[in-house]
Amino acid sequence: MRRVWLVVLMVLTNVFSSTGIGMDNFTIPDSVNIGVLYSFNTSVGRIVKIAIEAAVEDINSDPSILSKTKLKLSLQEDSKYRGFLSIAEALQLMATHTVAIIGPQTSTTAHVISHIANELQVPLLSFSATDPTLSSLQFPFFIRTAFSDIYQMTAIADLVKFYGWREVIAVYGDDDHGRNGMGALGDKLAERRCKISFKAPMNPEATREEITDVLVQVALAESRVIVLHTSTAWGPKVFSVAKSLGMMENGYVWIATNFLSTRLDIDSPLSSDVMDEIQGVITLRMYIPDSKHKRLFTSRWQNLISGKTANGSLGLSTYGIFAYDTVYVLARALDTFFKQGNQITFSFDSKLSQLRGDNMHLNAVKIFNEGKLLCESIYEVNMTGVSGPFKYTTDGNLVNPAYEIINVIGTGTRRVGYWSNYSGLSIVPPETLYSKPPSRSGVSQKLLTVIWPGETVEKPRGWVFPNNGRLLKIGVPTRVSYRQFVSQVQDTDMFKGFCIDVFLSAINLLPYAVPYKFIPYGDGQRNPSNTELVRLITSGVFDAAVGDITITTERTKMVDFTQPYIESGLVVVAAVKTTESNAWAFFTPFTPMLWTITAIFFLVVGAVVWILEHRLNDDFRGPPRKQIVTTLWFSFSTMFFAHRENTVSTLGRFVLLIWLFVVLIINSSYTASLTSILTVQQLSSPIKGIESLINSKEPIGYLQGSFTRNYLIGEIGIDESRLVPLKTPDESTKALEKGPRKGGIAAYVDERAYIELFLSSQCGFTVVGQEFTRNGWGFAFPRDSPLAVDLSTAILELAENGDLQRIHDKWLLNRACLSQGEKFEVDRLNLKSFWGLYLLCGIACLLALFIYLIQTLNQYTKHCPMEPEPSSVQGSSRSSHFRTFLSFADEKEEIVKRRSKRRQMERISYRSTSEVGSSISNTEYYQSSLNRIDSTNEV
Repeated sequence: MRRVWLVVLMVLTNVFSSTGIGMDNFTIPDSVNIGVLYSFNTSVGRIVKIAIEAAVEDINSDPSILSKTKLKLSLQEDSKYRGFLSIAEALQLMATHTVAIIGPQTSTTAHVISHIANELQVPLLSFSATDPTLSSLQFPFFIRTAFSDIYQMTAIADLVKFYGWREVIAVYGDDDHGRNGMGALGDKLAERRCKISFKAPMNPEATREEITDVLVQVALAESRVIVLHTSTAWGPKVFSVAKSLGMMENGYVWIATNFLSTRLDIDSPLSSDVMDEIQGVITLRMYIPDSKHKRLFTSRWQNLISGKTANGSLGLSTYGIFAYDTVYVLARALDTFFKQGNQITFSFDSKLSQLRGDNMHLNAVKIFNEGKLLCESIYEVNMTGVSGPFKYTTDGNLVNPAYEIINVIGTGTRRVGYWSNYSGLSIVPPETLYSKPPSRSGVSQKLLTVIWPGETVEKPRGWVFPNNGRLLKIGVPTRVSYRQFVSQVQDTDMFKGFCIDVFLSAINLLPYAVPYKFIPYGDGQRNPSNTELVRLITSGVFDAAVGDITITTERTKMVDFTQPYIESGLVVVAAVKTTESNAWAFFTPFTPMLWTITAIFFLVVGAVVWILEHRLNDDFRGPPRKQIVTTLWFSFSTMFFAHRENTVSTLGRFVLLIWLFVVLIINSSYTASLTSILTVQQLSSPIKGIESLINSKEPIGYLQGSFTRNYLIGEIGIDESRLVPLKTPDESTKALEKGPRKGGIAAYVDERAYIELFLSSQCGFTVVGQEFTRNGWGFAFPRDSPLAVDLSTAILELAENGDLQRIHDKWLLNRACLSQGEKFEVDRLNLKSFWGLYLLCGIACLLALFIYLIQTLNQYTKHCPMEPEPSSVQGSSRSSHFRTFLSFADEKEEIVKRRSKRRQMERISYRSTSEVGSSISNTEYYQSSLNRIDSTNEV
């Protein structure tokens, strides 16, 4: 029996041990099928095949990666633009229990088979499908192992902004890759206040004739900055046609996406004819930092392609490097996947049975059960490959995307800089900037000199006027008043005036010809609305507007304006009359507060000088009445520097010096202010400015057709019923002369440019108050029009060389009455203007009094020593001591000193007398002592 159990135990042990070994072998299979989807007949496809096979060979021979498992490749053709065939090809790969597919090569195919990858949960790793809309959110099993085109389009947008261009033309293949790439470019340009002005899609397999038709339309457009986004095979054809159409000459800018750099890398050196067709083009290349891995792989490349190409020439492109690293990423992910105890299993989808898969040969297509886990392992890969650090961000993109900016020159290329998502444009490699804080400021954005098409280093302007024979339609308002600014020459299509001359002078300074024609706007019976004229630009009726067009907030929301060529804010004009000077006008220069403070200081300074002088100066002594009169006379006579009393004390002279300085400033200011007031009062008006106009209920006139009406109602809040439209200066004159009581207006509000012209011939009116808006006149153009920028530069040049002032003097020369037309406001002087002087004087007085008090107390203590008194009488004695001190302070210092000297002499005399008396007493005592001794002796 024991033998039976022993046999059973051995069998079970053998079974379990066999099961364990088998489990290990099943969990880590001997081989894993990897599908590769690429285009066999393309240069990129041939490079990719060599790079992937080399990576598989390296991995299979490396025991540190997948030591127990070998990678097996299943190659399949990428049919590019044939959607149905792409689906069939993908299904064929997935039917072989493929755990992942490397590819496809094109974004179009990736869009199609990403849906299949989602259903079958097979990771799709693409090194070249850079369409930015291929997102891991929509396609969780699509994994991009190169840089997304969103970064390439950001780099192009930064280039456009760096060179100051506002518009570009997009030429692209009309497929998912082209359309979505240009969509991303449009978004990035909009963020930089630029735009795609014209889109030129082409069939991805267009013929030369079709390409020609599209480029002819591009040549007729305004912009000369062209972005070409297409495939490696089709792009060079576009440059060939552009060269034949003269579109590779001076003035053009061509920016090619990385298809061109790929072509240059793979097929270099290109023939001289091909290189001649792309001279001056800027292209981008995915940046791969220099490293040991890169140098080793580059030197090994020639051995890898040996015998695998017909002519032996097949350069290494960035796609080849990313394809090589893609295999390594997948291998490391599988290695982690297996080490975590996962296994590869497939299951049949029940939904496929409903499609009768047997008839459609779908029986072999199964779901990869652990596909999601493998995707997670791929996103967790953190390695250093040939392409540099390889790591994914949380949004499924590679970290630190960067591009080289390449300029095609002569027989080769020249790198003019770099772009990185970290710091923008730079001339140093991006990896050197990662340790520094990111900076996108204009100063930090740099590129080397570019040689543009036409072999010039001068930056192209980026736009020209469309070469379609169409003239620029410029709307000009037909004014009925103030025709010096703009007016139509009778019976002609010509215009003249200040605004027209400024425009013509500015446009003559442009380095290119501008075909244009003036088109009158208005009925000629009244001044047209300039706001409506500006609005017609937005609707396409006019291409620009020239005239007396004020730059306002409302208008800037519709169009772009040039630099203002004349300043013109709103002012108030009112009728004036000559008036007699007021009998009490001499009080006007100072405010009541200033008068009060000045009078107080006269009294204070007089009192301080009296205190400081009356013990030393006989002029400030005498009966109380005399002292008060003398102090008041001295104080107020300093106003005219006519005081006769001399100051003898140092402190008194110090205070008087400060006070005379204050009086000098007060007198000078008073005289100047009174002179101005008496002069200005010859012209007066009940309206003092916009504030008094708002508070009144009087009617207000304005120029018909100007923005003044809307401003007064909307911004100032004046009731519309108070506004009176006036067509001509004559109407304005009559309305002002009548006044509000006779059916006229109390004031007229208009722009300063008009008012200056109006007052040059109308002497009975004046500007009252200050200019209460700050505006200017400019020429209007559609939004983002480059002509507005160039004309602004020309206007600034006119201002700098003096031509703008000469044009102003020609049309708006000052007339006789203009000097009387301005009313200068003279404000009354207030305490704010002089508080510093009064503060200085007050401090001087306090300081002098403090020093005087210390000196007086010292003298009082010295000359009038206090006798110690019993505590019972100390309280009553304090008042007597204070009275004594006051009496002392009132005495003349000379008398005090004389009395003090006399007392000192008396003390000396008393002390001498006491000493003599003491000597006599001692002698008598001595004599009596002798006499007593003698008497004793006798006894």
